[in-house]
Amino acid sequence: MSSVDLVMPKLGESIMEATILKWHKKAGDAVALDETVLDIATDKVDSEVPSTAAGTIAEILYKENDVVPIGTVIARIAVGNTQPAALSSTPAPEPSIAYEEANVISDIPYQPHTTSATTSNGPRFYSPLVLNIAQSEGISMSELELIPGTGQEGRVSKKDILAYVASRHQSNQQPSSVRVEQPVVQTAPEMNRELKATAPNLPAVFQGNVEIIEMDRMRKMIARHMVESKHTSAHVTSFAECDVTNLVLWRDKIKKEFEKRENEKITFTPLFIEAVIKCLKKYPWLNSSVDGDKIIIKKDINIGMATALPNGNLIVPVIRNADQLNLVGITKQVNGLANNARNGKLKPDDTVGGTFTLTNVGSFGSIMGTPIINQPQVAIMAVGAIKKRPVVIETPQGDSIAIRHMMYISLSYDHRIIDGALGSTFLNAVSKELENFDASRSF
Repeated sequence: MSSVDLVMPKLGESIMEATILKWHKKAGDAVALDETVLDIATDKVDSEVPSTAAGTIAEILYKENDVVPIGTVIARIAVGNTQPAALSSTPAPEPSIAYEEANVISDIPYQPHTTSATTSNGPRFYSPLVLNIAQSEGISMSELELIPGTGQEGRVSKKDILAYVASRHQSNQQPSSVRVEQPVVQTAPEMNRELKATAPNLPAVFQGNVEIIEMDRMRKMIARHMVESKHTSAHVTSFAECDVTNLVLWRDKIKKEFEKRENEKITFTPLFIEAVIKCLKKYPWLNSSVDGDKIIIKKDINIGMATALPNGNLIVPVIRNADQLNLVGITKQVNGLANNARNGKLKPDDTVGGTFTLTNVGSFGSIMGTPIINQPQVAIMAVGAIKKRPVVIETPQGDSIAIRHMMYISLSYDHRIIDGALGSTFLNAVSKELENFDASRSF
């Protein structure tokens, strides 16, 4: 009898670990080649891990909710005709244990470890397990940022945060010297603030007829990312109105021929992306990120496209090197990524590396929006619904009123590096690209 190791697969260049969501097999179960053994999750997407051999699950080394580094052996598969002598689902001595079981912590005082500085341009990454421990122990995000990490790229591991918790508990139990304090007279507002700050975290009580729904994992991640973005960037949003009549009429004219020739439907999104790309080349600061007091200008233009999922959640797949594609190529990328997102077929690499994001709030009827920046980017554009309106237009014969296809666009940008002048200039440049669309062009 021989065995084959099942390892945590490589999920993308920037992904170093994944969380085990669910085991579909247990020790002793038969498994076929390429049959799904477990579901895993990164901070971007969920994935299935297939079996790399046909045989019997001999050993499962990690439990559900464990965070496992890429390349780690997570299970062993016995192959051949002989049944394995012992089947066990007991975790190996070294793998991560669930936080609830970590009741015995070393008495050695917490000692910060020297770690190399992370090379990431984005906000610090924390695994779901570390965040759960932090929440349970009342550790704020600002306090979590101060904990040195010994993981890859300086990340805080479970060992780091448990050592910090042990140190904090130990320091809280140390006897303090007796001091005679002078009485401090507090005003009523000060006393109220102090009481609120020291009040225990009691469960909320809801009155009336309510329904309580637990957030799913993706919604929790979205919520955390949105709040972190607001804490990271100084958000400013500017608006512009543009006449997209030429663009609308052109699409109506060619869409049947386009679908017949390319076997793809052309929506407005590829046309918006095409205009954004042209303007990013003129104003590269909008295609950047911030690293401390440094501005990192991105030479690659990777456009994220916010996509609504059937369950109501949101994901942002990325069109890589979008500036290297023509309109047909952009259209195929938009349709392919959108379909994969809705069908749960996105790969982890499909959602990383974006340098600028476009969100089409008009597809749901909104005329405008104030989107939140997708970190570590510095800007995101929202396009609203296209509406017919009577507007004043200039003609050689003078001003006249005409029915035009009008649309609002908005740009949220990071005021740390992009001021109103640059943000508004870029926004109006995109507006002019859309307004001056060549209605006689081919595709």
